[in-house]
Amino acid sequence: MDAFESLVRLLMEKDGYWTVQSHKVNVTKEEKRAIGKPSIPRPEVDLLALDLRLNRLIALEVKSYLDSPGVDLALLREQHSVPEGRYKLFTCANYRSIVLARLLGDLRRRGLVNNETELQLGLAAGNVKGRRTADLKSYFSSQGWYFLGPDEIKSKLRALSEADYENDPFVISAKLALR
Repeated sequence: MDAFESLVRLLMEKDGYWTVQSHKVNVTKEEKRAIGKPSIPRPEVDLLALDLRLNRLIALEVKSYLDSPGVDLALLREQHSVPEGRYKLFTCANYRSIVLARLLGDLRRRGLVNNETELQLGLAAGNVKGRRTADLKSYFSSQGWYFLGPDEIKSKLRALSEADYENDPFVISAKLALR
């Protein structure tokens, strides 16, 4: 498990979401052919976050990029006919449609969500290239996607540092670093 994914998972749970980390989506052979890549491995969603109050499921891609230039808005705006690059779910409409439909259908068949559950694609980013967080947030909003950026993550970590004690490495780290 990725540590940053685990941190985002905790933050989402603190906000009232039920979460599942590293969820594999069982696309069929026919769906893989329709995607244009018949031999791809099963797609994996980094984090599923279900808000029961809103009956909304967020399929989150989680990118820390802490010691790199960060999530690149220009790459997220690219459009591809077959999935390629780091942001496949965001840049290939056909891939996104097939993978998210399969995800939601499988979860419905398992009784984990219902027919009214709305599915939203999202991204949690620890670092954004060129400090273009506002531009990235605006782009995601225009697409109907969820975005959890570095500023919100820092704010949620500050709140963890002020919360009651928990025997959790992220909570303890926040208390040590931010008090």
